Amino acid sequence: MNILILGSGGREHAYCWKISQSKLCDKLWIAPGNAGSAELGQNIEIDINDFGAVKKICLQHKIDLVVVGPEEPLVNGIFDFFSEDEKLKSIIITGPSKEGAKLEGSKAFAKAFMKKYSIPTAKYKEFDITNFDEGVEYIQHHPLPVVLKADGLAAGKGVIICNNYVEALSEYELMIQKSKFGNAGKKVVVEEFLDGIELSVFVLTDGKNYVVLPEAKDYKKIGEGDVGPNTGGMGAISPVPFATDHFMKKIADQVIEPTIKGLQKEEIDYKGFIFFGLIKVAEEPVVIEYNCRMGDPETEVVLIRLKNDLVELLVAMHQQKLDERKIEVEKNDAVTIVAVSGGYPGDYEKDKEIAFNYLENPEAIKHINDEGMGAQVFHAGTKKVGAKTVTNGGRVLAVSAMADGLGDAIELSKSILDEISFEGMNYRGDIGYEFVD
Repeated sequence: MNILILGSGGREHAYCWKISQSKLCDKLWIAPGNAGSAELGQNIEIDINDFGAVKKICLQHKIDLVVVGPEEPLVNGIFDFFSEDEKLKSIIITGPSKEGAKLEGSKAFAKAFMKKYSIPTAKYKEFDITNFDEGVEYIQHHPLPVVLKADGLAAGKGVIICNNYVEALSEYELMIQKSKFGNAGKKVVVEEFLDGIELSVFVLTDGKNYVVLPEAKDYKKIGEGDVGPNTGGMGAISPVPFATDHFMKKIADQVIEPTIKGLQKEEIDYKGFIFFGLIKVAEEPVVIEYNCRMGDPETEVVLIRLKNDLVELLVAMHQQKLDERKIEVEKNDAVTIVAVSGGYPGDYEKDKEIAFNYLENPEAIKHINDEGMGAQVFHAGTKKVGAKTVTNGGRVLAVSAMADGLGDAIELSKSILDEISFEGMNYRGDIGYEFVD
Protein backbone atom coordinates (compact mmCIF):
# COMPACT_ATOMS: atom_id res chain seq x y z
CA MET A 1 0.00 0.00 0.00
CA ASN A 2 1.03 3.58 -0.63
CA ILE A 3 0.49 5.48 2.62
CA LEU A 4 0.30 9.20 3.40
CA ILE A 5 0.67 10.52 6.96
CA LEU A 6 -0.55 14.05 7.67
CA GLY A 7 1.27 16.02 10.37
CA SER A 8 4.72 17.01 11.55
CA GLY A 9 5.07 16.13 15.23
CA GLY A 10 6.35 13.34 17.43
CA ARG A 11 3.09 11.47 16.99
CA GLU A 12 3.55 11.47 13.22
CA HIS A 13 7.17 10.28 13.43
CA ALA A 14 5.96 7.47 15.70
CA TYR A 15 3.34 6.58 13.07
CA CYS A 16 6.12 6.50 10.45
CA TRP A 17 8.25 4.25 12.64
CA LYS A 18 5.41 1.80 13.26
CA ILE A 19 3.86 1.84 9.77
CA SER A 20 7.22 1.42 8.01
CA GLN A 21 7.52 -1.96 9.78
CA SER A 22 4.28 -3.23 8.25
CA LYS A 23 4.45 -5.84 5.52
CA LEU A 24 1.55 -3.96 3.88
CA CYS A 25 3.49 -0.71 3.54
CA ASP A 26 5.12 -0.26 0.13
CA LYS A 27 5.84 3.48 0.05
CA LEU A 28 5.43 6.17 2.70
CA TRP A 29 4.87 9.92 2.30
CA ILE A 30 4.59 12.45 5.13
CA ALA A 31 3.09 15.93 4.82
CA PRO A 32 4.80 18.05 5.95
CA GLY A 33 6.83 15.76 8.23
CA ASN A 34 10.05 16.55 10.06
CA ALA A 35 13.72 15.60 10.01
CA GLY A 36 12.98 12.21 11.57
CA SER A 37 10.16 11.21 9.24
CA ALA A 38 12.40 12.06 6.26
CA GLU A 39 14.54 9.05 7.19
CA LEU A 40 11.56 6.68 6.84
CA GLY A 41 9.69 8.15 3.89
CA GLN A 42 9.41 11.20 1.69
CA ASN A 43 8.37 14.53 3.19
CA ILE A 44 6.08 16.80 1.17
CA GLU A 45 5.74 20.47 2.16
CA ILE A 46 2.04 21.37 2.07
CA ASP A 47 -0.65 22.87 4.29
CA ILE A 48 -2.57 19.82 5.50
CA ASN A 49 -5.76 21.88 5.77
CA ASP A 50 -5.57 22.61 2.04
CA PHE A 51 -7.61 19.58 0.99
CA GLY A 52 -7.07 20.35 -2.69
CA ALA A 53 -3.32 20.01 -2.17
CA VAL A 54 -3.83 16.76 -0.22
CA LYS A 55 -5.99 15.43 -3.08
CA LYS A 56 -3.27 16.25 -5.61
CA ILE A 57 -0.70 14.27 -3.61
CA CYS A 58 -3.05 11.31 -3.22
CA LEU A 59 -3.73 11.10 -6.94
CA GLN A 60 -0.11 11.74 -7.95
CA HIS A 61 1.27 9.00 -5.68
CA LYS A 62 -1.69 6.61 -5.90
CA ILE A 63 -2.27 6.72 -2.14
CA ASP A 64 -4.29 3.87 -0.61
CA LEU A 65 -4.35 4.98 3.04
CA VAL A 66 -4.24 8.40 4.72
CA VAL A 67 -3.35 8.52 8.42
CA VAL A 68 -4.46 11.86 9.88
CA GLY A 69 -2.31 12.88 12.84
CA PRO A 70 -3.63 16.24 14.12
CA GLU A 71 -7.23 17.10 14.90
CA GLU A 72 -7.66 20.19 12.72
CA PRO A 73 -8.07 18.46 9.32
CA LEU A 74 -10.61 16.09 10.89
CA VAL A 75 -12.58 18.92 12.49
CA ASN A 76 -12.44 20.73 9.14
CA GLY A 77 -14.00 17.73 7.40
CA ILE A 78 -11.25 15.88 5.53
CA PHE A 79 -13.15 12.59 5.86
CA ASP A 80 -16.22 14.13 4.22
CA PHE A 81 -14.07 15.73 1.51
CA PHE A 82 -12.67 12.33 0.55
CA SER A 83 -15.95 10.40 0.83
CA GLU A 84 -17.75 12.91 -1.44
CA ASP A 85 -15.05 12.91 -4.15
CA GLU A 86 -15.34 10.17 -6.78
CA LYS A 87 -11.56 10.06 -7.27
CA LEU A 88 -10.80 9.82 -3.54
CA LYS A 89 -13.66 7.84 -2.00
CA SER A 90 -11.84 4.49 -2.24
CA ILE A 91 -8.91 5.77 -0.13
CA ILE A 92 -8.94 4.71 3.53
CA ILE A 93 -9.05 7.69 5.93
CA THR A 94 -8.25 7.16 9.61
CA GLY A 95 -10.63 9.53 11.28
CA PRO A 96 -14.27 10.39 11.75
CA SER A 97 -16.65 12.50 9.70
CA LYS A 98 -16.86 16.22 10.46
CA GLU A 99 -19.84 15.51 12.69
CA GLY A 100 -17.91 12.85 14.61
CA ALA A 101 -14.91 15.15 15.00
CA LYS A 102 -17.14 17.56 16.93
CA LEU A 103 -16.45 15.32 19.93
CA GLU A 104 -13.14 17.19 20.02
CA GLY A 105 -13.96 20.28 18.00
CA SER A 106 -16.80 21.42 20.26
CA LYS A 107 -16.67 21.05 24.04
CA ALA A 108 -20.37 21.91 24.22
CA PHE A 109 -21.24 19.16 21.70
CA ALA A 110 -19.13 16.64 23.62
CA LYS A 111 -20.67 17.53 26.99
CA ALA A 112 -24.20 17.31 25.58
CA PHE A 113 -23.35 13.93 24.02
CA MET A 114 -22.03 12.62 27.34
CA LYS A 115 -25.08 13.87 29.20
CA LYS A 116 -27.45 12.26 26.66
CA TYR A 117 -25.77 8.87 26.89
CA SER A 118 -25.11 8.91 30.66
CA ILE A 119 -21.33 8.98 30.33
CA PRO A 120 -19.73 10.22 33.57
CA THR A 121 -18.35 13.76 33.26
CA ALA A 122 -18.07 16.95 35.32
CA LYS A 123 -21.15 19.12 35.85
CA TYR A 124 -21.23 22.09 33.50
CA LYS A 125 -23.09 24.93 31.82
CA GLU A 126 -22.32 26.74 28.58
CA PHE A 127 -22.48 30.44 27.83
CA ASP A 128 -21.96 32.84 24.93
CA ILE A 129 -22.64 36.49 24.19
CA THR A 130 -26.42 35.94 24.26
CA ASN A 131 -26.41 34.84 27.94
CA PHE A 132 -23.18 36.48 29.05
CA ASP A 133 -24.63 38.08 32.22
CA GLU A 134 -26.17 34.77 33.28
CA GLY A 135 -22.68 33.26 33.02
CA VAL A 136 -21.22 35.98 35.24
CA GLU A 137 -23.76 35.20 37.94
CA TYR A 138 -23.19 31.46 37.55
CA ILE A 139 -19.43 31.85 37.99
CA GLN A 140 -19.86 34.13 41.02
CA HIS A 141 -21.78 31.39 42.81
CA HIS A 142 -19.69 28.45 41.57
CA PRO A 143 -17.42 26.60 44.03
CA LEU A 144 -13.69 27.15 43.52
CA PRO A 145 -11.62 26.14 41.66
CA VAL A 146 -13.75 26.59 38.53
CA VAL A 147 -12.77 25.40 35.05
CA LEU A 148 -13.35 27.49 31.92
CA LYS A 149 -13.10 25.80 28.53
CA ALA A 150 -13.18 27.43 25.12
CA ASP A 151 -15.73 25.50 23.08
CA GLY A 152 -13.58 25.11 19.96
CA LEU A 153 -9.99 24.22 19.12
CA ALA A 154 -7.48 26.51 20.82
CA ALA A 155 -4.15 24.76 20.23
CA GLY A 156 -4.29 23.07 23.64
CA LYS A 157 -4.53 26.43 25.46
CA GLY A 158 -8.29 26.75 25.80
CA VAL A 159 -8.69 25.26 29.29
CA ILE A 160 -8.15 27.52 32.30
CA ILE A 161 -8.41 26.46 35.95
CA CYS A 162 -9.28 29.51 38.06
CA ASN A 163 -8.68 29.62 41.81
CA ASN A 164 -10.47 32.92 42.53
CA TYR A 165 -13.48 34.77 41.18
CA VAL A 166 -11.55 37.80 39.92
CA GLU A 167 -9.45 35.57 37.65
CA ALA A 168 -12.46 33.51 36.56
CA LEU A 169 -14.57 36.52 35.60
CA SER A 170 -11.64 38.19 33.86
CA GLU A 171 -10.86 35.10 31.76
CA TYR A 172 -14.56 34.61 31.00
CA GLU A 173 -14.79 38.18 29.68
CA LEU A 174 -11.54 37.84 27.73
CA MET A 175 -12.85 34.73 25.98
CA ILE A 176 -16.30 35.92 25.02
CA GLN A 177 -15.99 39.72 24.85
CA LYS A 178 -12.34 40.14 23.80
CA SER A 179 -11.92 37.01 21.60
CA LYS A 180 -8.89 35.73 23.55
CA PHE A 181 -9.08 32.43 21.64
CA GLY A 182 -10.74 33.82 18.53
CA ASN A 183 -13.91 32.05 17.46
CA ALA A 184 -12.94 29.03 19.59
CA GLY A 185 -13.82 30.97 22.74
CA LYS A 186 -17.00 32.63 21.57
CA LYS A 187 -18.82 29.93 23.51
CA VAL A 188 -17.46 28.93 26.94
CA VAL A 189 -18.13 25.79 28.96
CA VAL A 190 -17.98 26.44 32.72
CA GLU A 191 -17.22 23.22 34.50
CA GLU A 192 -16.70 21.89 38.02
CA PHE A 193 -13.10 21.10 38.99
CA LEU A 194 -12.36 17.40 39.49
CA ASP A 195 -9.68 16.29 41.91
CA GLY A 196 -7.96 13.05 40.94
CA ILE A 197 -5.30 11.47 38.75
CA GLU A 198 -5.50 11.54 34.96
CA LEU A 199 -5.33 8.74 32.43
CA SER A 200 -5.42 8.55 28.62
CA VAL A 201 -7.26 5.62 27.03
CA PHE A 202 -7.30 5.01 23.27
CA VAL A 203 -9.57 2.91 21.12
CA LEU A 204 -9.69 2.24 17.41
CA THR A 205 -13.25 1.81 16.18
CA ASP A 206 -14.77 0.78 12.86
CA GLY A 207 -18.07 2.38 13.82
CA LYS A 208 -19.45 -0.86 15.16
CA ASN A 209 -16.61 -2.73 16.84
CA TYR A 210 -13.56 -1.44 18.67
CA VAL A 211 -10.21 -2.49 20.10
CA VAL A 212 -8.52 -0.92 23.12
CA LEU A 213 -4.90 0.14 22.67
CA PRO A 214 -2.37 0.44 25.53
CA GLU A 215 -3.27 3.18 28.01
CA ALA A 216 -0.93 6.01 28.98
CA LYS A 217 -0.47 8.90 31.37
CA ASP A 218 1.01 12.17 30.15
CA TYR A 219 2.60 15.05 32.04
CA LYS A 220 1.50 18.54 31.01
CA LYS A 221 3.34 20.89 33.38
CA ILE A 222 6.67 22.35 32.27
CA GLY A 223 8.43 21.91 35.62
CA GLU A 224 9.52 18.91 37.67
CA GLY A 225 7.06 18.01 40.39
CA ASP A 226 4.21 19.09 38.10
CA VAL A 227 4.65 22.84 38.53
CA GLY A 228 4.48 25.78 36.14
CA PRO A 229 2.36 26.42 33.06
CA ASN A 230 0.77 23.70 30.94
CA THR A 231 2.46 22.50 27.76
CA GLY A 232 1.47 20.19 24.93
CA GLY A 233 3.01 17.40 27.00
CA MET A 234 6.46 16.86 28.54
CA GLY A 235 6.37 13.08 28.61
CA ALA A 236 4.27 9.98 29.14
CA ILE A 237 4.34 6.48 30.59
CA SER A 238 2.63 3.20 29.72
CA PRO A 239 1.28 1.02 31.29
CA VAL A 240 -0.30 3.08 34.06
CA PRO A 241 0.01 1.34 37.46
CA PHE A 242 -3.46 2.28 38.75
CA ALA A 243 -5.18 1.17 35.51
CA THR A 244 -5.98 -2.30 36.84
CA ASP A 245 -8.13 -4.80 34.97
CA HIS A 246 -11.00 -3.89 37.31
CA PHE A 247 -10.64 -0.16 36.63
CA MET A 248 -10.27 -0.68 32.86
CA LYS A 249 -13.48 -2.74 32.88
CA LYS A 250 -15.27 0.18 34.51
CA ILE A 251 -13.96 2.41 31.71
CA ALA A 252 -15.16 -0.05 29.08
CA ASP A 253 -18.63 -0.42 30.64
CA GLN A 254 -19.26 3.19 31.68
CA VAL A 255 -17.36 5.16 29.01
CA ILE A 256 -16.28 3.28 25.89
CA GLU A 257 -19.37 1.15 25.26
CA PRO A 258 -21.90 3.98 25.67
CA THR A 259 -19.74 6.26 23.50
CA ILE A 260 -19.63 3.77 20.61
CA LYS A 261 -23.34 2.99 20.96
CA GLY A 262 -24.13 6.70 21.15
CA LEU A 263 -22.29 7.36 17.90
CA GLN A 264 -24.29 4.57 16.27
CA LYS A 265 -27.60 5.92 17.58
CA GLU A 266 -26.72 9.39 16.31
CA GLU A 267 -25.83 7.79 12.93
CA ILE A 268 -22.43 9.45 13.04
CA ASP A 269 -19.85 8.00 10.65
CA TYR A 270 -16.83 7.29 12.82
CA LYS A 271 -13.93 5.08 11.75
CA GLY A 272 -10.76 5.99 13.55
CA PHE A 273 -9.18 6.66 16.93
CA ILE A 274 -11.01 7.94 19.99
CA PHE A 275 -8.88 9.37 22.77
CA PHE A 276 -10.64 9.39 26.15
CA GLY A 277 -9.09 11.93 28.49
CA LEU A 278 -10.09 10.54 31.88
CA ILE A 279 -9.62 11.31 35.54
CA LYS A 280 -9.90 8.79 38.36
CA VAL A 281 -12.10 10.30 41.07
CA ALA A 282 -12.73 8.17 44.17
CA GLU A 283 -12.08 4.94 42.22
CA GLU A 284 -14.44 5.96 39.41
CA PRO A 285 -13.54 7.01 35.83
CA VAL A 286 -14.81 10.42 34.72
CA VAL A 287 -14.39 11.84 31.21
CA ILE A 288 -12.57 15.18 30.97
CA GLU A 289 -12.57 15.33 27.18
CA TYR A 290 -12.67 13.43 23.93
CA ASN A 291 -10.09 13.71 21.16
CA CYS A 292 -10.76 12.38 17.67
CA ARG A 293 -7.14 11.25 17.15
CA MET A 294 -4.20 9.83 19.09
CA GLY A 295 -2.46 12.01 21.68
CA ASP A 296 1.04 13.42 21.66
CA PRO A 297 3.30 12.45 23.47
CA GLU A 298 1.20 9.39 24.40
CA THR A 299 1.48 7.91 20.90
CA GLU A 300 5.24 7.65 21.42
CA VAL A 301 4.72 5.16 24.29
CA VAL A 302 1.55 3.48 23.04
CA LEU A 303 2.94 2.44 19.64
CA ILE A 304 6.21 1.02 20.98
CA ARG A 305 4.15 -1.29 23.23
CA LEU A 306 1.73 -2.31 20.46
CA LYS A 307 2.83 -5.61 18.92
CA ASN A 308 0.17 -5.66 16.18
CA ASP A 309 0.77 -4.53 12.62
CA LEU A 310 -0.83 -1.06 12.68
CA VAL A 311 -1.66 -1.05 8.97
CA GLU A 312 -3.49 -4.38 9.32
CA LEU A 313 -5.57 -2.83 12.11
CA LEU A 314 -6.40 0.20 9.97
CA VAL A 315 -7.48 -2.01 7.06
CA ALA A 316 -9.68 -4.03 9.45
CA MET A 317 -11.12 -0.71 10.67
CA HIS A 318 -12.03 0.22 7.10
CA GLN A 319 -13.60 -3.20 6.48
CA GLN A 320 -15.50 -3.15 9.80
CA LYS A 321 -13.69 -6.29 10.90
CA LEU A 322 -12.06 -5.12 14.11
CA ASP A 323 -14.04 -7.79 15.96
CA GLU A 324 -11.70 -10.29 14.27
CA ARG A 325 -8.59 -8.61 15.71
CA LYS A 326 -7.00 -9.04 19.12
CA ILE A 327 -4.60 -6.44 20.47
CA GLU A 328 -1.21 -7.76 21.55
CA VAL A 329 0.73 -5.59 23.99
CA GLU A 330 4.37 -5.63 25.08
CA LYS A 331 4.49 -6.32 28.83
CA ASN A 332 7.49 -4.08 29.52
CA ASP A 333 7.25 -0.52 30.81
CA ALA A 334 7.58 2.38 28.39
CA VAL A 335 8.39 6.03 28.94
CA THR A 336 8.88 8.99 26.64
CA ILE A 337 10.62 12.17 27.77
CA VAL A 338 10.25 15.30 25.64
CA ALA A 339 13.11 17.73 25.02
CA VAL A 340 11.84 21.27 24.49
CA SER A 341 13.21 24.61 23.35
CA GLY A 342 14.36 27.21 25.88
CA GLY A 343 11.46 29.46 26.87
CA TYR A 344 8.76 26.95 25.91
CA PRO A 345 5.76 27.05 26.43
CA GLY A 346 6.31 30.81 26.15
CA ASP A 347 8.42 32.50 23.50
CA TYR A 348 11.29 30.43 22.13
CA GLU A 349 13.78 30.58 19.30
CA LYS A 350 14.04 28.15 16.38
CA ASP A 351 16.90 27.04 14.12
CA LYS A 352 19.18 25.83 16.92
CA GLU A 353 21.48 23.07 15.67
CA ILE A 354 20.89 19.70 17.34
CA ALA A 355 23.88 17.49 18.17
CA PHE A 356 23.05 13.77 18.23
CA ASN A 357 26.21 12.67 20.00
CA TYR A 358 25.04 9.07 20.32
CA LEU A 359 25.50 8.68 16.57
CA GLU A 360 29.24 8.82 17.25
CA ASN A 361 28.82 6.09 19.85
CA PRO A 362 26.52 3.28 18.61
CA GLU A 363 26.58 1.63 22.03
CA ALA A 364 24.84 4.67 23.54
CA ILE A 365 21.47 3.72 22.01
CA LYS A 366 20.11 0.24 21.44
CA HIS A 367 16.98 0.31 19.32
CA ILE A 368 13.87 -1.52 20.45
CA ASN A 369 14.26 -5.26 19.91
CA ASP A 370 11.92 -8.24 19.72
CA GLU A 371 12.10 -8.63 23.49
CA GLY A 372 10.63 -5.16 24.00
CA MET A 373 13.84 -3.60 25.25
CA GLY A 374 15.62 -0.53 23.94
CA ALA A 375 14.93 3.03 22.87
CA GLN A 376 13.82 5.16 19.94
CA VAL A 377 14.27 8.88 19.32
CA PHE A 378 11.17 10.48 17.80
CA HIS A 379 11.50 13.89 16.17
CA ALA A 380 8.84 16.58 16.64
CA GLY A 381 9.83 20.20 16.03
CA THR A 382 12.84 19.52 13.80
CA LYS A 383 13.85 20.18 10.21
CA LYS A 384 16.83 19.64 7.94
CA VAL A 385 18.93 22.61 6.82
CA GLY A 386 21.52 21.15 4.52
CA ALA A 387 23.31 18.42 6.45
CA LYS A 388 22.27 19.87 9.80
CA THR A 389 19.19 19.09 11.89
CA VAL A 390 17.81 22.17 13.65
CA THR A 391 14.97 22.97 16.02
CA ASN A 392 11.67 23.99 14.46
CA GLY A 393 9.22 24.11 17.34
CA GLY A 394 8.63 24.19 21.09
CA ARG A 395 8.63 20.44 21.57
CA VAL A 396 11.70 19.31 19.67
CA LEU A 397 11.98 15.55 20.15
CA ALA A 398 10.89 12.68 22.39
CA VAL A 399 13.08 9.82 23.58
CA SER A 400 10.99 6.69 24.13
CA ALA A 401 12.44 3.74 26.00
CA MET A 402 11.23 0.31 27.13
CA ALA A 403 12.64 -1.85 29.88
CA ASP A 404 11.65 -4.43 32.48
CA GLY A 405 10.58 -1.83 35.02
CA LEU A 406 9.58 1.83 34.77
CA GLY A 407 12.66 3.06 36.64
CA ASP A 408 14.98 1.34 34.18
CA ALA A 409 13.04 2.72 31.22
CA ILE A 410 13.31 6.25 32.62
CA GLU A 411 17.06 5.93 33.20
CA LEU A 412 17.55 4.61 29.66
CA SER A 413 15.61 7.53 28.17
CA LYS A 414 17.56 10.05 30.25
CA SER A 415 20.89 8.47 29.31
CA ILE A 416 20.10 9.05 25.63
CA LEU A 417 18.89 12.59 26.27
CA ASP A 418 22.30 13.22 27.82
CA GLU A 419 23.76 12.33 24.40
CA ILE A 420 21.61 14.98 22.65
CA SER A 421 22.13 18.72 22.89
CA PHE A 422 20.99 22.04 21.47
CA GLU A 423 21.06 25.59 22.82
CA GLY A 424 18.38 26.08 25.49
CA MET A 425 17.39 22.39 25.62
CA ASN A 426 15.19 21.49 28.56
CA TYR A 427 13.43 18.32 29.70
CA ARG A 428 11.77 16.94 32.80
CA GLY A 429 13.82 14.30 34.54
CA ASP A 430 10.93 13.17 36.74
CA ILE A 431 8.43 11.76 34.23
CA GLY A 432 6.67 8.89 36.01
CA TYR A 433 8.07 10.07 39.35
CA GLU A 434 5.05 9.15 41.44
CA PHE A 435 5.27 5.49 40.37
CA VAL A 436 8.97 4.93 41.02
CA ASP A 437 10.29 4.05 44.48
